Formats: sequence, structure tokens, C-alpha cells
Amino acid sequence: MQRSILYTLTSGLHAGMAVDPRQEPFIRELEAALGTGFDCRGADFTDYGRSDAPELIYVRTGGTEGLFLEHVAPILRRNGKGQQAVSLLTSGLSNSLAASMEILSWLRQQGFAGEILHGSADYIAGRIRGEKQPLAHPDGAGEGNSPMIRPYSFGRILEGQRFGVIGKPSDWLISSGVDYAAAREVLGAELIDIPIEELVAEARRTPRPETPPIPGHPLPNQEGSPENTPISGPGARLKPLNAPKYGRKIDAADWQGALDIYGALKSLTRRYRLDGLTLRCFDLLTALHNTGCLALAILNAEGITATCEGDIPALLSMAVARARTGSASFQVNLSRIEGDRLLFAHCTVPLSIVDDYCYDTHFESGIGVAIHGELPPGPVTLFKLAPDGRRMFCLPARLVENSYADRLCRTQVVIEAPGAADYFLRTPIGNHHIIVPGKL
Repeated sequence: MQRSILYTLTSGLHAGMAVDPRQEPFIRELEAALGTGFDCRGADFTDYGRSDAPELIYVRTGGTEGLFLEHVAPILRRNGKGQQAVSLLTSGLSNSLAASMEILSWLRQQGFAGEILHGSADYIAGRIRGEKQPLAHPDGAGEGNSPMIRPYSFGRILEGQRFGVIGKPSDWLISSGVDYAAAREVLGAELIDIPIEELVAEARRTPRPETPPIPGHPLPNQEGSPENTPISGPGARLKPLNAPKYGRKIDAADWQGALDIYGALKSLTRRYRLDGLTLRCFDLLTALHNTGCLALAILNAEGITATCEGDIPALLSMAVARARTGSASFQVNLSRIEGDRLLFAHCTVPLSIVDDYCYDTHFESGIGVAIHGELPPGPVTLFKLAPDGRRMFCLPARLVENSYADRLCRTQVVIEAPGAADYFLRTPIGNHHIIVPGKL
């Protein structure tokens, strides 16, 4: 068998990863299953599309979608749509699968064929050799030809609501662009652009936030420590800081900075009369050396729908879910698939929907204040609006387990969703999806 050619995409936020992917256990297991090593080309895509040997793009980490547009998309456009399907190789770590879903969604929007290779080493090796069949749904160009994607049917449920887009969407959201006029027409939602610089300036001058209420979520009352910021009157407070399980120690400056971001976002919601917002949060890593994880966790619990990474479809999806259920919901990355069990994760979760939580640092950057939450087991709905608002993925499922592993975002849940793997690996609506408690 010819050696397969392995190209790689790695985000700069994960610069600590081994330069040679063959040092990774995932790749070593795959080479053993293949019975031969890869011809590793790294990030040099000069010859991509020219070989008769199988060519794989190993999406090593999240945040690589922009790199795909820069290095691979021009080659695809030059070669045309009749070329071999793009094979995206993913591991179950470092948001590899989530980034691959966003890339695959872009490929299908543009009319290119593609597939995500994810699963056991034996399964992936079989797919590379052509011995194992793909998942049940036939592959093909064009987005949305999945039986799990159906027309949006909830009407103008967001009529009169205003949502802020604070900073433009993150560069890696390559398949998640939203037409503001269409959002108003289909959903009734008004989207308002707010410069990220306005938030940064507000965070730098905002004093310690006033008491942020979290309805229905009483927290332990522990006196005598400045980190025990009051939440909503006697006996209800943010939990005190703890030693993170995986990240470095969170100090007083980290904590104060996270609360300043909350205070700044709260000020913007009042100034612009917002019902919700999405935040280009990774810009805060350099601008404020902190993250929005804690701020979004509180805002969502207060009733202000808030998403990260500037993801507008996720914001509108969560707003629709709140309008139908009255509850906050959880914006997630899909990290791993094992049969019908799906592991989702993110570094912020509404404090109103968890049974318990603790603090850690933000996974990708290792800074700031992120949330590890424990969600109650039981019925949930997996949900996502398409960027045009006219189609949606809406699937009843069950939350069966909470996890807390390294090399993943901090809040981690396992969902049982029979048959959903086919949708996520072949026809996903972008990366982020929404976990809604109960029935939507």
C-alpha cells in the first residue's frame, strides 16, 4: 500500500504541541493500524491534490479553520469541484473534531465533497484503505441534505429583541455568516454591531460589578473573602475560588479582571438595550489578558443570552431556545464520538443550569477564569439554527454523564443521541451546537 500523505493544521494557541505529529499517541496508533508510516508534509500544502496516494488533512486543534481557508481553499478552487473528496482527520482532543465540523460545513456550502475521519484507529485505517464504508448517509456536495436537518418552524419568536455582536465573529467561523436582514425577517431579531474596543475600554474603567442576580440558583454564603462576590442577596454568592484541576493558580487579578469583563458587558447591555449578545472573546486574551467565560456564565443565568467567539447562529439558537423554554442553554463544541455517545465541551456554562461547579483556567490559553460545571442527567435537546435561519437541527437526546478530562474545554458532558453521529460527521451545521435542558 502507498504511504498516505499527512498534512497538518495547528492553531498558534496550541504551540506547545509536538512539532512532529508522529509523536502523538493518536498518530502512532493509526500508523500501527495501517501497517506503515505517514508521509508527513506538515503545513506545506504546495503539492496537495497532486498525488495518487490518499491525502489526509489532520486538523490537530481548534482555531484552524482560517488556516484552511488560507492554505487549502485556493487549491480547491483552482482544481475545481470534481476533485477527490477532502478527508479531514480528527482526534478526540484539543477541539480537533469541532474545527473539522466547521471546515466540512464550509466545504458543503461551497459545493465540495468532504468527510470527517473520526473514531477508532482500526476504523480510520479501514476508511483510508477503502475497506470500510462511510457512515450511512451518502456523501455529496451541498449543505443540508441530512434527514436530521428540517425547516425552521418556530416563527418570529424573537420579535422585538435586540442582540449585540461585540467584535466581528471569530476568524475560524468560516461557515457561520449571518445576513442581518434575514435574521430580522425570519426570526424578528435585530442584530447590532458593537466595536470590541468599546468593551475593552469599558472593562478597563469599570469598578467591581454590582451584585449580579442568578435567579433560582442559590449558592453557598461564605463570608470574609473578597472573591465571594454577592449574587442576589443573603445566602446567594459566587462560589469562592478553588485550586484548578488542570490550569495554573487563579489569582486576585485574574478574578477581578473576569468580573470587570462581566461589568463591562452588563453596561453594554443597558446602553444598547440588549436581550443578548455574542462576544469575540479570544481578542480579550491579548487586550485584557483574561477571558469572558465567567462573565457569560453569569449573564446567561441572569436571563441575558450570551455566546462566545462571536458566533451569531449559536446566539440566535440559544435565544430561540430560551424563548421556547424559559431556560438558558449550553453552547458546546463536539469533542469525541463513540457510537451513540457524544462528548461535548466548552469553557463556560450558564450557572443557572448546573448542579455544581468549580473554576479552572481557559483551556486554549491557560489564563482567565473558566467554569467546570456539572449538569443534571436527563432529557435534553441538541439544537442549531442554520445561518440563514430557515433550517434547523433539533434532536431529542439524553445527558448521561459529566466528565473532567485534560486537553478539553472545562465543562464536559456525555450525551446519548442514537443516530446523530452521521449528521455530525457528514452534514453538520457548523461547529457550535446548543444543549437545551429538557424538550424544545
